[in-house]
Amino acid sequence: MKRRTLDLLFSIGGLGLAVLLLVVGIVLTTNANFANTYVHDQLAAQHISFKPADQLTDEEKKSDCLREYAGQQLTTGKQAECYANEFIGLHLKSISGSQTYADLGKPEAALKQQVAQAEQTNAANLADLQKQLAEVTAQRETVFKGESLRGMLLTSYGSASSAARPRRAPWLCTWVRRCSCCCRSPAWCTRSAPRPARRSPRRSGPRSPSPPDPRRDRPRSP
Repeated sequence: MKRRTLDLLFSIGGLGLAVLLLVVGIVLTTNANFANTYVHDQLAAQHISFKPADQLTDEEKKSDCLREYAGQQLTTGKQAECYANEFIGLHLKSISGSQTYADLGKPEAALKQQVAQAEQTNAANLADLQKQLAEVTAQRETVFKGESLRGMLLTSYGSASSAARPRRAPWLCTWVRRCSCCCRSPAWCTRSAPRPARRSPRRSGPRSPSPPDPRRDRPRSP
């Protein structure tokens, strides 16, 4: 196959692939804009705001994002991640001692069984067991609500992050174009191809005599 035909095939293939990636990039960018707008509107409808800087506790002040977004309304994916992990996550640890909703189910079930046995025997510690059961149940319900809100905020953050990635797709077109150029000529891959050095034109006519050299023309001593 001739080199010219091979270059033409590579050029047509690279151009077609670039057009295909351009169309895909436009579609993904449109979907990304819709996702960002949707996430913003849904988060703004919840009316969640960060605590002002002067109301942050000592533990909350250790978080860089809580200090950065202090007093702002939660409307973006990054803010949702910060609120979920640094604010809700911090308070869940202080409430349950790093125990999850599933972890608190075991002590709650054990207390329910003890309360049932105490009611049958009319035990003296029935009131204490009922109080402990009420505390553990309330604690578990609070953790459930916090984990649910935290999960929804992290889902919003994931949607916003996924929507930001397709914006890089149009840059693939430039990469494909440069690769197709490399197949034709490696010098095309650079921004400015090196130009060959120009030779000075030869002068026509007799050359001018060189100036005399006093050391060469000096008479030799006998």
